[in-house]
Amino acid sequence: MSLTQTVRTQVARPDQNTLDRLGELGAATVYEANGQCGAFDAGLKPLDPSRTLVGTAVTLDLPPADNWYIHLALLEAGPGDVLVVDAKGYLEAGPWGDVLTCAAQERGLAGLVIDGAVRDSRDIIASGFPVFTRGLSIKGTSKAVPGRINVPVRVGGVRVEPGDIILGDADGLVRVPAHQTDAALAASEARAAKEAGFRDRIRTGASTLDLLGLPRP
Repeated sequence: MSLTQTVRTQVARPDQNTLDRLGELGAATVYEANGQCGAFDAGLKPLDPSRTLVGTAVTLDLPPADNWYIHLALLEAGPGDVLVVDAKGYLEAGPWGDVLTCAAQERGLAGLVIDGAVRDSRDIIASGFPVFTRGLSIKGTSKAVPGRINVPVRVGGVRVEPGDIILGDADGLVRVPAHQTDAALAASEARAAKEAGFRDRIRTGASTLDLLGLPRP
């Protein structure tokens, strides 16, 4: 299988101010405001819950226990991108570690989401690079089996297309389709404003039942 059959060029990136604002609003707000769509399953956890991940997806369909194409995928990714790796949920090898983290930071990547395992977790946390993973494994990988870069993948139960927005924080991960970015931001801003109004009313005596229009049994 030749590289020209498996590597595609990354699509256009949205405005960085939009990405930054989505990160400030948070994954839960964006998920709720965007029709409760795109939440990754809860098994994908941040190595460091204090870090926020937000950027555009560069996708990788990766064979279990092989990381050859991770090295190639890094060359397709650039500043502001999130590498989204379908490693088939395999947890008995760690295809990502501290050396790849260093390489990703040098290229300006915004983070990693891997449906699989990583290793060198303490070094990754110390580096400040946001990583969401299904687990940890000290076991090594081969570097021989081709993967596919910038093709649709399914990670954490969510279909991710190249260029989609990926947002993750301590609450979890959410995907926003690239063509819905502006609408998702507007809806998230409106939800944040609504919830701020709720908090103001609670402080002046309203109950959450009143605010949500819920009946009293």
